[in-house]
Amino acid sequence: MTLEPAELVIFDCDGVLVDSERIYCRVDREVFASLGAEFTEAEMVEYFVGSPHDMLTAIVEERRGRPLEPGWQAPFTQRYEDALDAELTAVEGVTDVLDALSVPYCLASNGSHASIRKNLGRAGLLDRFEGRMFSARDVARGKPAPDLFLHAAAAMGVAPERCAVVEDSPYGVRAARAAGMRAFGYTGGLTPAARLTGPGTVVFEDMRELRGLLGAGLS
Repeated sequence: MTLEPAELVIFDCDGVLVDSERIYCRVDREVFASLGAEFTEAEMVEYFVGSPHDMLTAIVEERRGRPLEPGWQAPFTQRYEDALDAELTAVEGVTDVLDALSVPYCLASNGSHASIRKNLGRAGLLDRFEGRMFSARDVARGKPAPDLFLHAAAAMGVAPERCAVVEDSPYGVRAARAAGMRAFGYTGGLTPAARLTGPGTVVFEDMRELRGLLGAGLS
């Protein structure tokens, strides 16, 4: 079966538009260790890339063997901000893709609106998504539930089956599939291709490939 080109492209933010996952994983690992929860680099990628906040907290609590205090992240906020200010850039090739797209696009992220805006601003992408940013805070359930993608599609006025989703995490790819959307799994970051491969999904490594892929049918 051949599908028509997408009428809306929905991008994840962290790891797809901005190269933040490497930074988050490094700082997260340091922070979790200071809280008594040690993780290997491979575990950081497996458990935390693209995970919703409540899932992250539950995993850390299980590993440390006791609950975290309310507001546990607050003392570490500046550590994240400093690292992102110093290091964050746009994902290589993504501006070329955005410039070349002939259909509307938007962003849908498990992050908060504040973090989305900050990270897009740091990477010089904020103006491109003004008025087209959707957060998991807007819906009842974030990824891997389909709610966020369905909300974004409805707000942009495009049927789910006419949407393409660009993701770098298994949670995001699962959400796209559950929403009935075509998924494009980007493996140029931290997530291995094997964790993104599946039905209705094209896996690719170089962001510059995306323009051609979006016009191709999936079978």
